[in-house]
Amino acid sequence: MSNLQRNSSPFLFGKTVSDNTFINRKKDIEHLWLNMQSGINTVLISPRRWGKSSLVTQTAFLKRRDKRVKWCFFDMFAVRDEADFYAQFSRVLLKATSSKWEDWVKGAKTFFKQILPKITVGVDPVHEFSVSFDWKEVEKHKDEILNLPERIAKKQQVQLVICIDEFQNIHYFPEAESFEKILRSYWQHHQHVSYCLYGSKRTLMAEIFNKKNRAFYRFGDVMMLDKIDTGHWIPFIVGKFEQTKKAITPVLAEKIVTLMKNHPYYVQQLSHYVWENTPKTATSTILKEATVRMLEINFAMYQTEVEALSNTQVNLLKAIANEVAQLTALKTIQEYQIGTPRNVSKNMKILERDDFIEKVNKKAIFLDPAFELWFCKYYMGKSLDSYFR
Repeated sequence: MSNLQRNSSPFLFGKTVSDNTFINRKKDIEHLWLNMQSGINTVLISPRRWGKSSLVTQTAFLKRRDKRVKWCFFDMFAVRDEADFYAQFSRVLLKATSSKWEDWVKGAKTFFKQILPKITVGVDPVHEFSVSFDWKEVEKHKDEILNLPERIAKKQQVQLVICIDEFQNIHYFPEAESFEKILRSYWQHHQHVSYCLYGSKRTLMAEIFNKKNRAFYRFGDVMMLDKIDTGHWIPFIVGKFEQTKKAITPVLAEKIVTLMKNHPYYVQQLSHYVWENTPKTATSTILKEATVRMLEINFAMYQTEVEALSNTQVNLLKAIANEVAQLTALKTIQEYQIGTPRNVSKNMKILERDDFIEKVNKKAIFLDPAFELWFCKYYMGKSLDSYFR
């Protein structure tokens, strides 16, 4: 093992995880792969930072040798209207299905008959190019763009898999529901294309795909990702320490997982800080110091999120942190000053919509385990000592 490998953290967070930093989800990978090669559309729904993007990219990575399938990745994070969608959608399709810029231009001429796309090549023609359209032409011939995946797949005799991240951003488009109907009306007829749609806003994704009055209701197989079992995390963490000539006991590894409630992003993040602070063998003291450091690093972000809440919403979070069961009971309302039962119900919906909490078996719990520790420490004055005994 090289010095670079020994000094580089074996834990990855804040970016898409793949290859040797990806953990388990074998059943999810096979499920997704079976859908993709069978032409079944798939919707991934889970809280943010649970590994949806990593699952998709890992599936593509593991199945990359199957030349019958081509993968196209489209991130809608910065797409804010219909016109921009058409331009960016066309660009990623042409790029994913061609290997050089001459083929991009050729493909544009082949597949567009009614619309004349303008292709601009950047400084690096191998990777940089943009596509733009005259909006008046697009309005008349949207079908050329929306049927582009099917036409490319048929011509190249492949199953085309289109993976769209941050799909919920459609919600912010002008006339969003009308645009959803347009997409569905074309995509549902594609026989050689599989769509995999996912995003970081779980509530909006659920609204788009689970409401009967929305165009994408029953568009495909809805996969709800679960947390990764502790039994998979422990050998993963212990093994990563061993690979870099360090050590951590299974008991301490399990403590990391328990503290972060099996949340993929935060288990990797806390494992990283423990690994970074460990000269040779991790200890409970190192784990505590690493946890405090992680909370301090996230302080500004969490502070900004809480400052956007009302006093009654903050007080409601305090009640949830104390595991109060009857949140609308008179005693709870008076003790925590959270308004009327109607206020509680309204604020619960807001906190759930904004991913502060979720309901499990009708019980409200924090969605972000690191935020819960931070909130208890800085807003409720609770000591973290009890977590490390």
